[in-house]
Amino acid sequence: MSAAKQRNPLSISDYLQGEQASGVRHEYVDGQVFAMAGASINHNRITRNLLAALSVRLSATCEAFVSDLLVKTSATRFRYPDLVVLCEAAQGDQQFINNPVLIVEVLSKSTRQQDKGGKRTEYLSLPSLQEYMLVEQNFVEVEVLRRSQGWRSENYYLGDTVRLESIGVELSVPEIYQRVENADMVEYRSGQEE
Repeated sequence: MSAAKQRNPLSISDYLQGEQASGVRHEYVDGQVFAMAGASINHNRITRNLLAALSVRLSATCEAFVSDLLVKTSATRFRYPDLVVLCEAAQGDQQFINNPVLIVEVLSKSTRQQDKGGKRTEYLSLPSLQEYMLVEQNFVEVEVLRRSQGWRSENYYLGDTVRLESIGVELSVPEIYQRVENADMVEYRSGQEE
């Protein structure tokens, strides 16, 4: 995300209007607009794997969305998580929602600090949110924070199964990382071939 700040704060209505017309996604933080950077191949593989797995396992009342669904995290902040799950009608308007039960962020060197810091604080303040999942792309590690456990962190690695309580779905860690190219997965795949 670009760190360039505008001199004059942009109104929320101007931001939302601009987002509809723009070919580039922007997050809105307290009157400032930040362009979203493109994602790596591994990042896209992870979000694709998650969307595919969730799409066939979610109950009829839940639905998963990737990257282009704007989430209102506070009165003056709008974010684009990598993946969100809704389990009831969207609350908000046609441009954004504010009631996800699950948010997933795929971490990179440039986003890790924000996804584990400021964004995490914003997401955990959403009354509807039940789980926040962070997925590393450069090595194998999945972190899940659950409201039911006081937002305590639980980490998962190769050989583990991630249980997403909020949506009643289990995902194996290798399934999340299918076709991802990092040292952990290369070693894992070579061990599977023996």
